[in-house]
Amino acid sequence: MRLSRFFIDAPLAFGNLDLPEAQAHYIGRVLRLAAGDAVQLFDGSGGEFRGELVEVGKKSVRVELHERLDGLPESPLRVHLGQGLSRGERMDWAIQKATELGVAEITPIVSARCEVRLSDERSDKRLTHWRQIAISACEQCGRSVLPRIHAPLALADWLARTEAELKLVLHPLAEPLVSHARPASLVFLIGPEGGLNEEEVDQARATGFQAARLGPRVLRTETAPVVALSVAQQLWGDL
Repeated sequence: MRLSRFFIDAPLAFGNLDLPEAQAHYIGRVLRLAAGDAVQLFDGSGGEFRGELVEVGKKSVRVELHERLDGLPESPLRVHLGQGLSRGERMDWAIQKATELGVAEITPIVSARCEVRLSDERSDKRLTHWRQIAISACEQCGRSVLPRIHAPLALADWLARTEAELKLVLHPLAEPLVSHARPASLVFLIGPEGGLNEEEVDQARATGFQAARLGPRVLRTETAPVVALSVAQQLWGDL
């Protein structure tokens, strides 16, 4: 039977640990676990601990960590996803599925056709929300390392500072993606709901990106990263 896994935003070590209130509430009031039940904790850095609940109250839970486990190996392909900023659930879906598919970094990209504009305050709130989406996805899929979620960035700024052995910008009118030698690192650039305009695709090409498409059908902005990452992990990663 698979143990319930929980992310703890602090370094883990052997011994007793009082869980944060949110996890305590979920364990005690939602899952209704009791003292003596086993759980698995990870801190996002790659390690895991198995432990036993020693105290379960209404607002507090204490666990004794007694066994260190090897975390799930990360994909040998390090992927940075530049995802066009899109509305609500579409962005959440892209981040959730990219995390499940082993992405290492995600940067929300602000481009000409983005329909979302975030103030600094809203950007901070969305960043916290997206990080929680990634945490929940890691808890579910078994990853022990959290992907890094960057703050939204203007496309030109992101292009200027992003490096990888292979850089691909997805475009429905480009030539189909062809097989490359296995890269050590990979960057995908995916447009927002309205796509990238031609000038932006040319800007990406000027910084070393190759334009490619993933098939004859035009994919939604939240579908494209799922397909792109699946193809990349099958060709060069661990699928």
